[in-house]
Amino acid sequence: MHKGYMFSKYALDKDLKDVGGLWSRVDFRDYIITPKKIWLANKWFQAGCFLQRPAKGMRRKRKCIKSADGGKVWVTIYEPVNISKNAPCMVYYHGGAFVLRDRPSTHRLAQVYAESIRCKVVIVHYRLGEPYPIPVKDCYRALVWVAHNAEKLGIDKDRIAVVGDSAGGALAAAVTLLARDKNGPSICFQMLINPVTDRSMSYWSMRQFVDSPGWNANLNRQMWDLYLRSGVFGKPQYAAPMCAPSLENLPPAYVETQEIDCLRDEGNAYADRLAEAGVPVELNEIRGTFNGYDVLFDKNQLVHLSVTRRCLVLKRAFAKMPLTPRS
Repeated sequence: MHKGYMFSKYALDKDLKDVGGLWSRVDFRDYIITPKKIWLANKWFQAGCFLQRPAKGMRRKRKCIKSADGGKVWVTIYEPVNISKNAPCMVYYHGGAFVLRDRPSTHRLAQVYAESIRCKVVIVHYRLGEPYPIPVKDCYRALVWVAHNAEKLGIDKDRIAVVGDSAGGALAAAVTLLARDKNGPSICFQMLINPVTDRSMSYWSMRQFVDSPGWNANLNRQMWDLYLRSGVFGKPQYAAPMCAPSLENLPPAYVETQEIDCLRDEGNAYADRLAEAGVPVELNEIRGTFNGYDVLFDKNQLVHLSVTRRCLVLKRAFAKMPLTPRS
């Protein structure tokens, strides 16, 4: 594969035309995910996160939560230094195929959300590489911890939203289902960015994008094999939200999908199912983009516009204003 193949084959937005670097040199059509590759990637991300410092006017704290099985779940909390008490909170589940950790850009975006929305952002560092249902349990445990400690954390427990991208979108959706089914913490809103929702991999975009940049069907199949290697324990809906028999009585949602992404159609279908179940939902399919464009290239104009849109949606949600009607 010649350099830039993936980026020249697809009709990317003009703001993404010149991106490439490492990603343009890797042929993901036949890429095999191995423990060594996961380890190297996570070490690289870890180093970048270690060097990441809070932006001016931003405060960062880390907390450790005990999971139900005695494991440790860390969270990173970002908040503006002059934020008012009883602030809204965004619980953020990062992507990475359930095996990759948060990246420096995850923390940069979290701080943009915190400053623009005037909220607290809790990044959940769920255990990586563990089979289902451990990551779901970690993510739900973090939500329960935030809700139970809302007063101490200066959070309005009636204004807690969950946000997730890609695999993190699957976890955010699973948390809303668990909170509903367990009569757990109140979630006022869910924001799902190119979410993983369907384990069957049966939608057209999964057959269409076998060599797309950022993510593709080959990688997606390996992700499911790793994540579900211990089975679904009779509860597939918390692994793949499209398996849920009902999506009624879930919080309002914003679903964002990317045009050049194998996950596109299952994300769109999940938004449709939410709407059919009577859940207020806004669907935004962004043309010319691919999975992870906002994580890898988080400083260009297109990403700025996309993040601005997300911030506006969350501001309205925290102000308890209705969503923009679906077109």
